[in-house]
Amino acid sequence: MLEVVDLACRRGDRRLFSAVGFRLEPGVLLHVRGRNGTGKTTLLRALCGLFTPEQGRIHWRGEDIRELGDEYHRELLFFGHLNGIKSELTGIENLRISATLDGDGVEDADLWQALARMGLDGFEDLPTKMLSQGQKKRVALARLVVSGAPLWVLDEPFTALDVDAVALLQVLIAEHVERGGLAVLTTHQEVPLTSGQVQRLDLEFGY
Repeated sequence: MLEVVDLACRRGDRRLFSAVGFRLEPGVLLHVRGRNGTGKTTLLRALCGLFTPEQGRIHWRGEDIRELGDEYHRELLFFGHLNGIKSELTGIENLRISATLDGDGVEDADLWQALARMGLDGFEDLPTKMLSQGQKKRVALARLVVSGAPLWVLDEPFTALDVDAVALLQVLIAEHVERGGLAVLTTHQEVPLTSGQVQRLDLEFGY
């Protein structure tokens, strides 16, 4: 479903990586590994159409993602370094907006249940500026609970999470993959990535 062919990315005068290629079928997780500066985040942003590679192609369902445009983005959930939540809004308001933008047709009851599953019982209607960093991250990750996107691209999703939240996130990823979804993620944390069939991609160089 997701195929990368001979991908190369450059920032300024420096080439981050070249000749990167892989193919992901339904029910597969890809763990992208590498030292700082090898281009892990750049690769993930390229997969999302947020960064233009120097060369190579990215195909979704056999078609170039540049030609698919919004059709591709509707089937993609990207979780980056920033939480992407508005501090003045409550957890439920943030999740409602995210679900609408992602095109996930869910009821408010589903959103409340998603926040409850993320351990936010009693915090759903508080402005997120009043929450801890870990709780804010849980609000953002609640998108995964309600998402209908077949492809998840997750950049360091375990950062700022406590042990319980890390375990819960692993369960969410495992459930997604077991349903036939695809996931691409980076992480510097040592976590058991046992969700279904796991592939690994090692980027070289860096610093």
